[in-house]
Amino acid sequence: MDVIVDSSVWIAALAGETFAEVESAMTAGRIVLSPLVIAELLSGDNTLEDREFIGQLLQDFPLHETPLGHWIRVGNLRRLLASKGVNVTIPDAHVAQCAIERNATLYSGDRIFVSIAKHTPLRLAAVLTGGRL
Repeated sequence: MDVIVDSSVWIAALAGETFAEVESAMTAGRIVLSPLVIAELLSGDNTLEDREFIGQLLQDFPLHETPLGHWIRVGNLRRLLASKGVNVTIPDAHVAQCAIERNATLYSGDRIFVSIAKHTPLRLAAVLTGGRL
């Protein structure tokens, strides 16, 4: 089964936190990248060496394709969640939609995905990162 890793987990892992499940998925070649997660990782406050390392690391993983239909589903997901009182950013809706489309497990430390999973078929493996869920 595919795995989508959210920026919160990538950032924590790059800072030295260990996530056995994510490492196992990496070894098994099950990680698929969300395009916006790549942009988030590379837009952070990091050095040129860090960005080159991140870029090189991410070369090994396939990218989830995001044609027009994907973005329509992202908008529909945000509308559905808003009707349930859950306000979600476009990047978080995109990451969730990537996981939903692939029937993948999402690894994240962000609480918003707990709310998304309550109202959608999102398969969430919440992880503790930096002392937060």
